[in-house]
Amino acid sequence: MLTYCKHMRTFCLWSCLLAAISVPSIASPPLRIGVVGLVHGHVAGFFNSALKRSDIQIVGIAEPDRTLFDKYAARYHLAPALYFSSLTDMLSKAHPPAVVTYTDTFDHRKVVEECARHNVHVMMEKPLAVSYRDALAMADAARTGNIHVLVNYETTWYSSNSAAYDLLRKGALGDLRRVVVHDGHQGPKEIRVQPEFFHWLTDPKLNGAGALFDFGCYGADLTTWLANGQLPLAVTAVTQQIKPEIYPRVDDEATVILTYPKAVAILQASWNWPFDRKDMEVYGRTGYVKTIRRDRIDVRLEHEKQSRITSPASLQSPYDDSLHYFAAVIAGAVKDEHTLSSLDTNVLVTEILDAARRSAKEGRTIRLPLND
Repeated sequence: MLTYCKHMRTFCLWSCLLAAISVPSIASPPLRIGVVGLVHGHVAGFFNSALKRSDIQIVGIAEPDRTLFDKYAARYHLAPALYFSSLTDMLSKAHPPAVVTYTDTFDHRKVVEECARHNVHVMMEKPLAVSYRDALAMADAARTGNIHVLVNYETTWYSSNSAAYDLLRKGALGDLRRVVVHDGHQGPKEIRVQPEFFHWLTDPKLNGAGALFDFGCYGADLTTWLANGQLPLAVTAVTQQIKPEIYPRVDDEATVILTYPKAVAILQASWNWPFDRKDMEVYGRTGYVKTIRRDRIDVRLEHEKQSRITSPASLQSPYDDSLHYFAAVIAGAVKDEHTLSSLDTNVLVTEILDAARRSAKEGRTIRLPLND
């Protein structure tokens, strides 16, 4: 009898182990996403990523220009059934819980307000809005509709920027004193952006400005994050048209100074760099860190005789890309407040950009906060 029980216990143990091995883990269902607009050139990057992933399912594409949809459909083998001529039609028929937005910046407000009425979460390409007034309206709509609104910046997913932030937060650099951010490239025409992208990038109504909004938003976003959500006291900006024959309606060069009680930030946004760049310098009272593209930093701390270049650890999911992060925020696994992509941060970013545009136009320093 004892031998029988022993064999039975052994049999049960092996049966349980085999069952555990043979039963597959239950994967989370893919996030069902609608795409709003195809006029923003970054949509190509979205398709290149999303169509290869099992965690994302595209359920509809809202774009009034059918010819533009057909161009992308041919390139990425998109089913004709995905096409909707309007956002309202897509939301009503495809029922996505979330959308990614590739319209011009001016249309961001309309997208958020319509999605809020359907309780659909929104992630858009930077920047949030063309004006502080629009940003406030979007924040109101998001609260009313109880939706998440995120702003995607390429630089959010740079391990170099996260490493710089961590050094500052840990006190390794001392109190923040100066931030210098460089962003831009040779120019939209020079890098041959898509015609529909070029059309609205160079329209002051649809883009808000030129390089000032297109690339100044990166620096305003990073600086607001580093400053722990503190609004600067004042904004002073100078914009230029170095290439008016190409960009007659908008600036192609912008320098913005943000004045804080004990620090200053200088944002250098340009369509005139010899090469594309997205990097920053963060100076504390006792040390500094300079980011080198996506994944390296140059650091010098107190009592060190020279700087050293290191490679920070890679960012881990869901902090490694926009779609992982969007899904985590919607699922409640991540609380998106006071981050690079959060709505509260980007309302402040828009306030800074709006003040910078006013400063450049009026030739004077603009005090914050703005009245509207």
